[in-house]
Amino acid sequence: MSNIAFIQGVDQLIKRDRDLAQVIDVWGYPPQWQREPGFSTLIRIILEQQVSYASATATFKRLNDTVAILTPESFLALDDIELKAIGFSRQKTKYGRGLAQAIINQTLNLARLEKLDNYQVRKSLTRIKGIGDWTVDIYLMMALQRQDVFPAKDLAVAIAVQEIKDLSTRPKIAELEMIAEAWKPQRAIATKILWHYYLNRKSNNKQKIN
Repeated sequence: MSNIAFIQGVDQLIKRDRDLAQVIDVWGYPPQWQREPGFSTLIRIILEQQVSYASATATFKRLNDTVAILTPESFLALDDIELKAIGFSRQKTKYGRGLAQAIINQTLNLARLEKLDNYQVRKSLTRIKGIGDWTVDIYLMMALQRQDVFPAKDLAVAIAVQEIKDLSTRPKIAELEMIAEAWKPQRAIATKILWHYYLNRKSNNKQKIN
């Protein structure tokens, strides 16, 4: 997706949702958050499961510093002790090995995913142990740049929605999905605005938009 198309998508959304518009008013346009499709990005997203962004980023950097090029083969060449030193838990080591092996065995063809619709991508990826809906959502949004994806299980999204919508409690998945209906067919862009709010609010002493 071009930067111009992304900005146009943001502009269309903020005309329909004043709460999202306030985020842009205060902190400007969000990053597009694009990543290259492939094994490396999926490993990074697996690392980001249920840990802080900073922690996952540090582990991913150590991994890339350890191998010449991050590929399924170079990942499998690292033993459990090396991966633990890098920062992989036992569980994420298992997930990473399963993903790498599936690609080498050609039971998963990542290049083919780009030609599939969202449902088919989800079906293909969730066959791999350790890849659930959240991981697929992030891959669809960042690597494949699909514009109508909404990661309803994302904690930062839930916190951001609660705060910008001034809700008394953190919305559960079903409520988030209902709220996101209004953002179709640009739910991924709405998500990036919510992340933008969450990251800025966190770095600005949890400042909230009034």
